[in-house]
Amino acid sequence: MPSYSFLKTDLINTIENDSTEFENQIPFLIEKSEDRLVKELDDPGLDNYDTFSFTAANPIVSLPNDALVVRNVNFTTSVSTNSNPSGSVINLLQRTYEYTLDYWRIKTSTGVPQYYARKTNTAIHIVPTPTSALSGEIQYTRRPLALASATGTSVTTSNYFSEFCYNALFAATMIEANYFIKDLQMVSTWEAKYKNSIDALRNQARRMRQDDMQTAASPTGGPNTIIQGAN
Repeated sequence: MPSYSFLKTDLINTIENDSTEFENQIPFLIEKSEDRLVKELDDPGLDNYDTFSFTAANPIVSLPNDALVVRNVNFTTSVSTNSNPSGSVINLLQRTYEYTLDYWRIKTSTGVPQYYARKTNTAIHIVPTPTSALSGEIQYTRRPLALASATGTSVTTSNYFSEFCYNALFAATMIEANYFIKDLQMVSTWEAKYKNSIDALRNQARRMRQDDMQTAASPTGGPNTIIQGAN
C-alpha cells in the first residue's frame, strides 16, 4: 500500500530535487493535491453510512464530521400508517434549502418527514418537522483523513487516495511541485497525466454505480458520459 513516505520519495526522485527548501514544501503540495481530488473525484469507495436520530420538533440534523456530499437520507417508521407499516424504511427526497423553507413555512408545525436539503456544511434541513423522534441512516461521500508523515500520534500515513487513486494523487502532486519550482511546461505535461487518471477513475465510478442512464447533468453519470480514451 503506497504511503506518505512512498509518495514523498517518488516525488523527489521524479522531479529530481532533494533540496531542503523543496522537501519542506512537500506536505503542503500533498495537501493541495488531496483537496483537488476531494473536489473532482466522485468515487463509490468514498461512500459511507451512518445512523442518526431525528429529534421531535427539530427540523435540523447534524452531519458526520467527514461528510462532503449527502447522497441519501432515510428513516424507519415507528408507527403504522395506511401506506407504511411500522418498521418501514422511508427515503427522503432531496430538494433545495429554499424549497424546504417554502414547503414547510411554520417550523413549529410537525408531520412525517418527506424532504431534506443541505442547509450548511454541517447540517441538513428536514421537512415536515418530525412529530416524534425517529431513527435514520445517511449515505454520504466522505473526505478521507489527510496524509501525514509518520511522526507524532494518530497520523494517517496512507489513505483511500494513496491506496486506490495513487496515479491521480501523484500526478496532482507533481503539478503542484512543478508550480513550486516554476516549470510551467512540466505543469502542462502532468495536467494531461492527471486528466487521464481522473477520467479513468470516473469511468470506473460510473460503472460501479451503474447509473449511466441518468442525465448527463448528473455528477456521477449520464447516457454519454463514459470518457473515451481513459484508461
